[in-house]
Amino acid sequence: MPLRYQAQARRVLLTPAVALAVTAAVAACSSSASSSSSSASTIPVTSASASAPASSAPASSAPATNGGGAAGNVTAITEIKANWVKFFSSSTPNSERVALLQDGQTFAAAIKSFSASPLASAVSSKVDSVTLSSSTQAAVKYDLTAGGTSVASGQTGTAVLQDGTWKVGDDVFCGLLKEGASLLGMTVPAACK
Repeated sequence: MPLRYQAQARRVLLTPAVALAVTAAVAACSSSASSSSSSASTIPVTSASASAPASSAPASSAPATNGGGAAGNVTAITEIKANWVKFFSSSTPNSERVALLQDGQTFAAAIKSFSASPLASAVSSKVDSVTLSSSTQAAVKYDLTAGGTSVASGQTGTAVLQDGTWKVGDDVFCGLLKEGASLLGMTVPAACK
């Protein structure tokens, strides 16, 4: 079989495998955070794709707490949504991704390896809703696409308020790495174990 056809056949076979791996990773990283708390505030947010233009710095606003009223909750939810989408955007520089991930410095090398993979350049996220469960934690319901194809819908992960910025929970990133490490040719960082 000529080399040209072997490469094409490999792409045809790997595309479903990549989609399956991303789906499995998302399922594994889903959080069991409950929104049954009486102090939780659920506000659906407008969907935003990762291809939306992103600013050069993480969204920063005064940290909002459940005690900050509806306006504070909306501010927090807006920041969570923007930072979540930006973290998964392939156009976001690694230094910003580190700043948008819980304990990001711990995962700097993994973020660099992940973003260098072709799979990462094809992944984007859309936030469906955010539930504030405390002044420092929220559950994020989101969808992932890979190469324009939906691979996971309605997944739940955590967002945490750290150093005055709402960040993607490290549980989400570790879940992706644990499920996709072999496909990505990476080792899972010790911090994920």
